Amino acid sequence: MSPAPSVLVIGGVGFIGRHVVTYLVENSLASEIRVVDKVLPHTAFFNKRQRDAFEKVEYIQKNMADQASIELAYTREDGSSFDFVFNVAAETKYSMNERFYEERIFLLSTRNAKEAAKRKVKCFVEVSTAEMYQSDKKPSKEDAKIKPWTTIAAYKYRAEEELKKIPGLNLVIMRPSMVYGEGATGGLASRLVCGRIYKHLDEEMKCLWSKDLKINTVHVLDVARAIWHVAVWYRDNDKTGKGPFVYNLSDSGSTVNPDGATDEVNDKHVGPWAELINKSGIKVTPLTPYVDQELLSNNALSIDGTKIVAETGFTYQVPEVTVEKLQEIIDDFKLNNLWPKDSI
Repeated sequence: MSPAPSVLVIGGVGFIGRHVVTYLVENSLASEIRVVDKVLPHTAFFNKRQRDAFEKVEYIQKNMADQASIELAYTREDGSSFDFVFNVAAETKYSMNERFYEERIFLLSTRNAKEAAKRKVKCFVEVSTAEMYQSDKKPSKEDAKIKPWTTIAAYKYRAEEELKKIPGLNLVIMRPSMVYGEGATGGLASRLVCGRIYKHLDEEMKCLWSKDLKINTVHVLDVARAIWHVAVWYRDNDKTGKGPFVYNLSDSGSTVNPDGATDEVNDKHVGPWAELINKSGIKVTPLTPYVDQELLSNNALSIDGTKIVAETGFTYQVPEVTVEKLQEIIDDFKLNNLWPKDSI
């Protein structure tokens, strides 16, 4: 059996990153874990499991788009390289100035990948997005036509293409569909917030949902598991020099897309949500019902996530969205005093 690898997690404080770190720690998978992020853990609305996990890893606060910070983050006391590097860092806010995406997606990814190649990292996993495929009701496979429908996706794809050109980079690219789970503040979480607002307003929630436009999802635990799985698979099956490998991550469930949302609907949601938060005595919450304009276009996110199963033996533990999984998200927010009281 191969020794436990050392792991560098770039952007490990973010939504996906914190779940990756927690998964590695709770399952004792790595000999060393270093997390680098510009965000401090104690400001990131961690739950108890995540706080406990981060007590057992090395955390460094750095901007990983900066070359000097990158070199410091990759340097270990004994001079050796990290075995695996997981890049789960990127700008996730929509409708930002493109210079932010240039730095926080393209330059961050390419500079880190070049450093990983220089240091002969055994596997560099780049977490991208499935929002880059042309919208189609038929599930998109990895070779489907590329037509990014968000600016984030456009920069992610540009970064992917540049990474593929880097000599000596042991690269696996992951393209998840809509990621959900405990701590998610966008995606399905925004829909849950809207549902709570409509309950407060005593109205049927119908204006944000369409029966026709399909959006696939993937649970964040499966994303964390898949990142680890492909790195070990790459190392143990002597895939060096045989990539890059690109895999979608998507469950087999059929989730519907919010449709017909407008600025008027956003305005309707924001006021009641603020009222709910204030009445519950919540000072700060990362949750919002606001749906960004980039996400209001008529685009499906229908994704085929089976290639990773067929080629690497990965299995999804959460094959579809369930009421129980959605309730876990709400319960976690309640536990951390980020969700309105039921009595209001």
